[in-house]
Amino acid sequence: MSITPESVQIMLNSDDVGERMSGVNRLRQIDKGRAFELIVTAIKDENARIRYAAVSQMATLGEVDPNQALPILRDRLLNDTETDVQAAAADALGALKLTAAFEDLQQLYFSNSNWLLRFSIVAALGEMGDPRCFDILADALGSDESIVQTVAIGSLGELRDPRALPLLLPLASNSDWQIRHRVAQALGNFLDGEQVRSTLEQLAADEQDVVATTAKYSLGLS
Repeated sequence: MSITPESVQIMLNSDDVGERMSGVNRLRQIDKGRAFELIVTAIKDENARIRYAAVSQMATLGEVDPNQALPILRDRLLNDTETDVQAAAADALGALKLTAAFEDLQQLYFSNSNWLLRFSIVAALGEMGDPRCFDILADALGSDESIVQTVAIGSLGELRDPRALPLLLPLASNSDWQIRHRVAQALGNFLDGEQVRSTLEQLAADEQDVVATTAKYSLGLS
C-alpha cells in the first residue's frame, strides 16, 4: 500500500494504539509540510508513547514553521504529564534553536529535579547558544548526576562564553575519564590563551586513549 498523507491521517485517527504509532512513524515518508500539519494530532494523543514519538519528530518537522512549532512544544514542555515527553520537547526546542522558550526552560530546570528532564534542558540550552544560558549551565556543573554534569560541560563548550573557562579548566584533572573527555572537547572552542593550550596538552597525554585523542584533535594535532 502506498503511503499518502490521507492514509497516514486515517492511521493517526485510528482507535488502535499500534496503528496510530505506525502513523506517526510513517510521517517521515510524506511531504514535510503535510507531515507538520498532521503531527499536531499525534502530539495531543492520549497515549504517552505516541506523544513522545510525535514530539521527537518535531525536532526536524518544526523547521517547516518554527513560529507555529514554538507554542506546541512549549505546551508539551510545561504541561505534559510524562517526563520523557517533556524532555523530548526540550530536545526539539534546542534543535530548532527556539530561544523564545528560554524562560520556560529556565523555570522548569529550577523547579524540577528529574535528571532526564534536566539533562535535556541543559543539552537544549547548549544548542541554542544564548548567553542567558550561562548561569543554568554553570549550576548544572554541580549536579549530583554525572550525566547532567557531563552534558553541561559540552553545552558550555558550545556556548563559547569565556566565563566558562574558570569552571572547565579544573575539571581536566577529574578522576572520571568521561568528564576529562568532555572537557577536552569543550576546550577546543577556546583555543585563545596559554592556559587552555597547556591544559589540552596535559589531556593529550591522558592515560585514556579517547581523552588523549580528543585533546590532540582540539589542538589540531590529528
